[in-house]
Amino acid sequence: MSENDQAVNASPPVSGHGVSTLQAQIDAQEATKSNKLGTFGGVFTPTLLTILGVIMYLREGSVVGNAGLLGTWIIIALAFVITGTTALSMSSITTNIRVGAGGAFSMISQSLGLEVGGSIGVPLYLAQALAVSMYIFGFREGWNYIFPGHPPLLLDLLTFALVAGIALVSANFAFRVQYVILVVIAVSLVSILGSIFTGAMVNEPTLWGSYQGFPENGFRGTSFALVFALFFPAATGILAGANMSGDLANPRRSIPRGTLSAIALSFVIYVSLAYWLSRVATPQELLENYNVMIDKALWSPAVVLGLLGATFSSGLASFVGAPRILQALGSHDILPGSEWLRQVSDKGEPRNALYLTSALVLGALMLRDLNAIAPLLTMFFMITYAMINVVVLLEQSLGLVSFRPTMHFPIIVPLIGTIGCFVAMFVINPVFSLIALVLVVGIYVYLLGRHLRAPFGDMRSGLFNSVAEWASKRVADMPTSRERTWKPDFLVPVKNPRNARGTFRLIHDLTYPKGSVKLLGMRSDAEVATLNDDLATLTAAFREEDVFGSHAVIDEGEFGPGMLATMQALGGSFRPNVLFLNDDLLEDQGERHNLDQLVYKARDYQIGVVVMADHPKAHLGRKRTVNIWLHDQGPAWELSMRLGNMDLALLLGYKLLRNWKGRMRVITAIRDGDDEEKAKQFLNNLVEAGRFRNAETVVLTQPFEEAVKAAPHADLNIFGQPQVLDTAFIRRMVDLSESACLFVRDSGTENALA
Repeated sequence: MSENDQAVNASPPVSGHGVSTLQAQIDAQEATKSNKLGTFGGVFTPTLLTILGVIMYLREGSVVGNAGLLGTWIIIALAFVITGTTALSMSSITTNIRVGAGGAFSMISQSLGLEVGGSIGVPLYLAQALAVSMYIFGFREGWNYIFPGHPPLLLDLLTFALVAGIALVSANFAFRVQYVILVVIAVSLVSILGSIFTGAMVNEPTLWGSYQGFPENGFRGTSFALVFALFFPAATGILAGANMSGDLANPRRSIPRGTLSAIALSFVIYVSLAYWLSRVATPQELLENYNVMIDKALWSPAVVLGLLGATFSSGLASFVGAPRILQALGSHDILPGSEWLRQVSDKGEPRNALYLTSALVLGALMLRDLNAIAPLLTMFFMITYAMINVVVLLEQSLGLVSFRPTMHFPIIVPLIGTIGCFVAMFVINPVFSLIALVLVVGIYVYLLGRHLRAPFGDMRSGLFNSVAEWASKRVADMPTSRERTWKPDFLVPVKNPRNARGTFRLIHDLTYPKGSVKLLGMRSDAEVATLNDDLATLTAAFREEDVFGSHAVIDEGEFGPGMLATMQALGGSFRPNVLFLNDDLLEDQGERHNLDQLVYKARDYQIGVVVMADHPKAHLGRKRTVNIWLHDQGPAWELSMRLGNMDLALLLGYKLLRNWKGRMRVITAIRDGDDEEKAKQFLNNLVEAGRFRNAETVVLTQPFEEAVKAAPHADLNIFGQPQVLDTAFIRRMVDLSESACLFVRDSGTENALA
């Protein structure tokens, strides 16, 4: 487990609309360019120092002893394939976007949104901060190897004070200290490989090991997977340069060059050391002696100093990086107290985040043992790597024109990186892998409920659009019958937004929860901008109440031709299937012919029609009871899968029954009293076959209009609508029922018995 995750010092400037201006970012970069780091100091050095860590000095010998030389080379290759492909993906991202504060957090957020970025960034910060404590413990163990009498707690506190002091001065000072450590590690490697000239390489390498195990388990055996799990953290650390993007003079050039060159050099070093170890010691020595590299070196003190330098530099880099992640999280209001966390000093140092991180590290030191959660920290780093690969994989798969990095790689690269990261996670520790994934998902769900607003766009809309496009193509290739999957998708023409607001609640109750509403503004004398604003407000209201809404405005002088053209244009897999007409349209005598044409033609486009006629006083009453009127089915009264013009009425009545938590009556009026029993049986069979639980059936043996007047009162009555609108009939039904009414005409695609 190792990763240096530094971030930029502050968020990019934000315009008055909350969107970072490109010129402001360019000006800010140019103003501070002379004080920023180059490729060698800002990327190559921290990345190399993080990769060449404790595992190289103390555990690579054990890997060679268990796996043999060729087995070790395979392990090294697999580990570096995973981190190498991740580094390539990261290079692709950094040459495509302007990386903001937080490094990996910024990369992921700008592609998948703040919620995903935050769900990765929060655990990444915790892993980074807690890793400081573990590196301090490692430094103390190396120190006690030289001076065994020094008290451990005092050593830990002194090391903490030194690391924290350097980090508090500035990031630039911390990197100057790392130059010294780089020299120390280089001298240690020269001392190790210098033993070649003293005749130390006397053993023939064992190509394939027998996996005897480790001293801790009494050499009771191990496996390739466990040895891989032991070595893999050595290959991590690739984000050290990317996360310093805000401190780099040219991050787009420095991050790819510095990261990839550091990975390449460290790969050569690990492969060379594996060969050296296989020649200077027997397999048994490699298994039993973790200090074999120290013992076999040309000058042992140099290796001990290199070990101390490796742990100290990793701890220092983490201490510099963790507060920058925290400050970036605060700059986007992801954490409580974000306003305090986002503050930076005059020099751009995240002081408040540093203070909080110092307290967290000190508390972890007081616990004295973090070995139990060490695998969890590794998992957080692995998930971060995986998500970097996922970002590039999705960007390439979507084929978005905005994805045009100057470093472009085949899609197989992020695919290998993604699969490799998740496989490595479960090889290393399946239990902690699941725990880490659950924690990340939990944070994501929490942030999703926060409705965060980002000052940048992301590719989520493109992702969802691509999924919808794929689904649309699949649906188009399937059989046309969709009776089992029917849901109400309303097309609502709006001439007067005030009238549309009056039917808002009814439309919501007819479509909630899985339906949708498309508001179509019909421009008349109203200004397009005003009408569009009113429709946007209504659309937002539907979405706030969990009904998907959208809107558009068409510039068409006549209502009828405009609607017919719209229904023709809205063909496809996800078109509206119900045309909802408010009764205010019936009052316009000039539109009567157009309305008749609209109702008649709607069925040709597989669109049902609902005409709403409100009662001037009762309106929707208590919204408790619905009467659904079915026409006389005599003389046969036989139930079939096709109910004529009744399916849509029954389905909409059932939607209201559920959303109003009320009662539904299915009523018919018959002319022949001798058919009463047949009619009752028909309605009972209909209710049972349609699974309309608790629906009441009523048969009235009197003329239709008398039956409407005599029927049990309801808050809403639903009638069938003939091909031609009859305004007089509609008004009579409203008066006779003393309630609001819906007049419904099927599209031919609904089936209440499906």
